[in-house]
Amino acid sequence: MKKGLFVVAVLAICLLVPTQAWGCAVCYGDPDSTQSQGLNRAILVLLSIIGAIQIGFVSMFVQFRRRSRAQRQVEDELLDGQQRSLR
Repeated sequence: MKKGLFVVAVLAICLLVPTQAWGCAVCYGDPDSTQSQGLNRAILVLLSIIGAIQIGFVSMFVQFRRRSRAQRQVEDELLDGQQRSLR
């Protein structure tokens, strides 16, 4: 009984709410509204921040790889020098 009453109440509230309150200019898709333009700019700013962070991570790992190769090369040269001196 209570569940049915709850469903009826929710449906009544949904039907009594004016359609003007269902969405703003962004939800209706008016591209000329200042709200839509502001939202589009905010999305671009957030995407650019995420892109910059991702580029930073990629460059960090590339730098790690370069340093690792350089370190390995130095170690190989040292080992070759030690083996030559032992002969």
